[in-house]
Order: sequence, then C-alpha cells, then structure tokens
Amino acid sequence: MNILTSNKLDEINGAIPFQEYERLIVTTDRFSNEEIVPILLGLYGEVGSIMSASKKYRREKKAYVGYREAVEEEFGDALWYFSALCRRLDIKLGDIFESALDSSHIKVISANDHCNSPISQIISIAELMPLDEALMELGYTAGKLLKTDKALPIFRENMIEFARLYIRAIQSINLSFAKIVKGNLIKALGRFSIPEARFLPDFDSQFSEEEQLPRKFEIYITQRKSGQSYLRWNGVFIGQPLTDNIRDPDGYRFHDVFHLAYAAILHWSPTFRALIKQKRKSNPLFDEAQDGGRAIVVEEGLTAWLFAYSKGLDYFEGHDGISLDVLKTIQKFVHGYEVEKCPLKLWEDAILKGYSIFRQVKENNGGIIIGDRENRTISYRPLGNENES
Repeated sequence: MNILTSNKLDEINGAIPFQEYERLIVTTDRFSNEEIVPILLGLYGEVGSIMSASKKYRREKKAYVGYREAVEEEFGDALWYFSALCRRLDIKLGDIFESALDSSHIKVISANDHCNSPISQIISIAELMPLDEALMELGYTAGKLLKTDKALPIFRENMIEFARLYIRAIQSINLSFAKIVKGNLIKALGRFSIPEARFLPDFDSQFSEEEQLPRKFEIYITQRKSGQSYLRWNGVFIGQPLTDNIRDPDGYRFHDVFHLAYAAILHWSPTFRALIKQKRKSNPLFDEAQDGGRAIVVEEGLTAWLFAYSKGLDYFEGHDGISLDVLKTIQKFVHGYEVEKCPLKLWEDAILKGYSIFRQVKENNGGIIIGDRENRTISYRPLGNENES
C-alpha cells in the first residue's frame, strides 16, 4: 500500500485506509490523552452541526451556498473526534467500522487503485434510511456515548452503533466518505501541523528576478510631521503616503506591514508586487489573474477586514493562535488565487508575525521591516534618528 504523507494529500484519489487517516491525524490532536469528556462533547457538538447545516439547507434551499461542502466538513470534524475517542480507549478506528458492518450491508470485492493492494471491498447499504431519521438516530447515539460509563462493554457497543449510523447518514445525503476523510486531513493538517519548507509553494520561483518578489528586503517606514507614513525601498519612495483615514486614529497608516508579512512568509502579495513594479508580465495569465487589480482588491479587503477584527483583540497582542473560523474566512477570501495553496498554519504564522511587527511600528511611528523569503521570516529594527516625526 502506498504510504500517504501530509504533503501529498492533494494528489490522492480513491480510497484512504483508516490506519493512514489515524497515523496522520494524530499529529493534530492537542488534547491530553486523559481528556475524554471534551472529546465526547466535541463529537456531540459536531453531530449537532451536521443537523444545523441540514436544517439551513431545508430552509434556504439554493440560497444556502456551499451546503454540500459544509456538511462534508462537519462529517469530517465528527470523524476527527470519533478517531480521537478511539485513540484514548486504545481501539482501532477501522475495527469499530468493521464491526459496524452487518447483514444490512452488501459487500462487493473490487479492484483497488493502490498498486500494492490490488483487492478491496466495497460496502453499500441495501436500503437507505431517510435523512431525518438517520441524523436523529446519530444524535441520539452520540448522546448515549456522553452518558455511558466508558469502562462498561455497552460503551463499545454504542461506538459501533454510532459508526453504523454515521455511515448510513453519509449515504442518505449521498456523500463520498473518501472525500470527507481527505477533506478533514487537509483541513486538520493545514491548521495544526507545522509545514515543511520544502513542500510549501513558491509562486514566482520560475520567473526572472525582476518579476519576483524580492528574496530579501528592507523597507523603511517613516512618518512625517503631517502624520503621513511613507515607504522606502533601496532609497526610493514607493506607493502613496498614507493616513489612518478614520475619525479615531488606529495606526492603519502602517498597514503595509501586513503586505510585507504576506510577501515574506506566504510568498504572495499582489499589492507589494505592484508597489515595486515587479509583476509577472512575461506571462499574461499571471499578470492579469494573479497580479492584477482584482487580486490587489482581494488582498486589501482581506487586510482591512482582519484589521477591524484585530482591534477588539488588542491587535493580537499576547495571542499564540488565530481562530479557525477566521482562517476559514480567509480561505474563502482568497479562493481562486494562487495563495489558496498555503496551509492555514502558514497563514496563522504570517498574521501573528505581521501584527507583532505592526505593534512595534505603531508604537515607534515607523521602523525598518526586514523580510527573508528563503526562511519565511519578517523582523523589525528601529529607525533611530531617521524618523522625521
């Protein structure tokens, strides 16, 4: 059987063995091995989220954009918690699902797409359960897991029943179990696993140097007596002088720091690329679709939205993480652009480091921003006597 790696998931089609899911997903579990109640509560909550998504779809029909993707994600999150529960009880996830297959399931031997595992079984249910019934039964069984003593044999039986109903619910909605598993792996590993540098995307490495974002850069941010901030790169002023453009000053005049953080850590910033006039014009598709006006608007809009959110959190001071909901919203913002290939963990790193630099620039009314794309780092150095403020 081919061994999957977290960096090869996008290339995987077809079956994903349970043991491979368990092997990869364990790295995303941040709970202690002794914590079972939070896992059970999480499982119960995810079943509720599946029900909630189904209810919205019934109510809003086509107005509920992304219903299918939302339900797939919730089923994936439920599987994450169910796998975490199995792990804490020293039970194999595959054993539970195998035990859940009874006479109501039809087994078909088929050819597998794994070169070292040519034979597999296809399991299907002879008679589909109505969706509402399947979800209510799934929720009821999740509740039983909450109330049952983990040491009793009935607890394992309830786990098997949960797995059986989980499969029935997936079939009732006509979803792909493999797609659910793969989607959950991509989401969880992208959110929690530290990405290996050699597998991270570099969006302009195939272009000439004059069409790349600079591999190393030092940008001077100075504030004049007028209150306007200026950028200098290699001794040349770039862009336009900025003010906060708001009634109550909040430092947004220094928001170019965030574009520099994106450039250094994500290897992406159509805004910075436009400022230094290093668009990828040799390829019209990149020039228009990735470096053009719409991409710049997307980056600026995302930056403004995130800044407004951060103001209620002291600009992320003292924070060591970003809400998953925020990161998922960012994914939606950048959908269709090259940067969507960056894992959520890398976005989190870019945001937290960018805001760390921003707070220093804001406090000192300027500074020198040092970016290093090779190491995906960004740092700050004071201006000394170079500031005019």
